Amino acid sequence: MAKSLPVSPLAPASFPALPVVKGVRFAAAAAGVKYQGRTDVMLAVMDPGTAVAGVFTRSKTRSAPVLDCQAKLGGGADAGAAILVNSGNSNAFTGHHGQTSVAEITSAVAAATGLPAERVFTASTGVIGEPLPHDRIVAKISELNDALDETALEGAARAIMTTDTFAKGASATVGIEGKTIKIAGIAKGSGMIAPDMATMLVYIFTDAKVEQAALQAQLAEICDRTFNCITVDSDTSTSDSLMLCATGASGVDATGNAEFASGLERVMLDLAHQVVRDGEGASKFVEIQVTGGASDADAKVHGLAIANSPLVKTAIAGEDPNWGRVVMAIGKSGAAADRDLLSISFGDVLVAEKGWVSPGYKEELGAAEMKKQEITIKVDLGLGSGQATVWTCDLTHQYISINADYRS
Repeated sequence: MAKSLPVSPLAPASFPALPVVKGVRFAAAAAGVKYQGRTDVMLAVMDPGTAVAGVFTRSKTRSAPVLDCQAKLGGGADAGAAILVNSGNSNAFTGHHGQTSVAEITSAVAAATGLPAERVFTASTGVIGEPLPHDRIVAKISELNDALDETALEGAARAIMTTDTFAKGASATVGIEGKTIKIAGIAKGSGMIAPDMATMLVYIFTDAKVEQAALQAQLAEICDRTFNCITVDSDTSTSDSLMLCATGASGVDATGNAEFASGLERVMLDLAHQVVRDGEGASKFVEIQVTGGASDADAKVHGLAIANSPLVKTAIAGEDPNWGRVVMAIGKSGAAADRDLLSISFGDVLVAEKGWVSPGYKEELGAAEMKKQEITIKVDLGLGSGQATVWTCDLTHQYISINADYRS
């Protein structure tokens, strides 16, 4: 999409100041993948000793870069690693052309950096079904390698944007036994967001030392509470990739450390929320809290049913406290529910209880909650102790406008 979009009203005031993570350097360039003069490729190169973990889309039509990354995970860390990402073209549904493009790019990065090709990971985001002009990317790799800088993470964040209206970054600093560990991450995502592993493209870097298998397990676990709890439009991308790289440059072993896990979760949740706040056409950030489920899994099913309902999302866009649409979404989810035990609140306003509108509810109170830019919908199912929280945004006319001419 060539034309620029207005920055989301839910965007942070500015890109955050991210700490330097020792052991990784970044560069970005304009390769002309889809548009001339637009920064659209980034390279990250990690030092020897870096452990790499990743979680990827479960789409049955996932892209060639995703398949390649999945095959490479778990390899030895002695040689370091590199990640190259392009925007403008997803290199998905491109058959053998997609595999050729991945091979050409990884070979070129390996030659420029001195890394083995099996330690070069790639990702592509953008239009599906068009061959990737990988020659344009390959032509920029020497330039990227020469420009690598440990302070250039923001430029990398901007290079991976597509319909994003702002670059996304987050960080945390963690103290362990008197020593400091840094975590910094970037993400892209705005539309085609429905969690089925993580979200669009996310890259997180830390100078902690963590064994690869432990890092992989930790990433997957936290992903279920963060990126797997967001949705914009119920569509899962062919290219979703989340990678976590632990360079070990701090010398601090964080394997199994609770403080490190907490810091990592803060970064992941921050980035996940930013993706929702940049939902295509979004004007409202919505948190859905579900309690009283027969299980946590059931509570999450209900939460996502509400979050993905076009009728719920359009009512929110129109600032209409139509709690009947929440009831509808719960009823269709397929998870356990009992109409006569159900309670619904908008913010702190109790709207419905025990299968009927609350006796004290006044429409103007619900309407006032819907006028807020950040809205909380609370549902208590009254069945057990299961609970879940998911995050979404409203669905506006702008979403249609963006996607109706996405390829134009």
